Amino acid sequence: MNRLVLNPAVVLAALFAAIPLAPAFAHTGSGVSLGLESGFLHPLTGPDHLVAMVAVGLWGAQLGNPAIWVLPITFPLVMAVGGLLGVLGMPLPFVEPIIAVSGIALGTMVAFSVRPPLWVAATLVGVFAIFHGYAHGRELPEAADAIAFAVGFVIATGLLHLTGILIGVLVGYEAGAKVVRACGAAIGCVGVYFLLGAVGVIG
Repeated sequence: MNRLVLNPAVVLAALFAAIPLAPAFAHTGSGVSLGLESGFLHPLTGPDHLVAMVAVGLWGAQLGNPAIWVLPITFPLVMAVGGLLGVLGMPLPFVEPIIAVSGIALGTMVAFSVRPPLWVAATLVGVFAIFHGYAHGRELPEAADAIAFAVGFVIATGLLHLTGILIGVLVGYEAGAKVVRACGAAIGCVGVYFLLGAVGVIG
């Protein structure tokens, strides 16, 4: 089994190094500042988005090289395209239900340690990324800079993927692998909750 051994100190350093990127944009104008802050906070304050993005990191770590990098890179890149569609107001059906389904599907992949070909995993992640990005783009605040907003949610998404990877590297240990699969099951349950809410079964 092809595993990538990550030095936690290196990953944490990368995580904290990315955080100062957000304030750097805040000095270029109120629209940029508002856009960057709103974009950065959006994935962090939406549990349906948060769990799916952590799941991408978990699944990538579980699959090993090269998926541990391919999946977390694919998601924010494709998500930015979805965000542009949302900003432009182009119609896209079933956004909220599919976002919920993404949590169910990605959580299930992790919970059962499903190992499809890389292109299948990347395609699945990419499809879900479009809908997550679209939802972000549709919620662009008035007077906010759209590019800064996109940068913000891409940075936040990357940090959530890194969080998933940090947890996911535990798969190298027997007990750790069980923890990762349990995280996947929990994410799947959160996805079910949001799907029931999206279709109006629960309030």
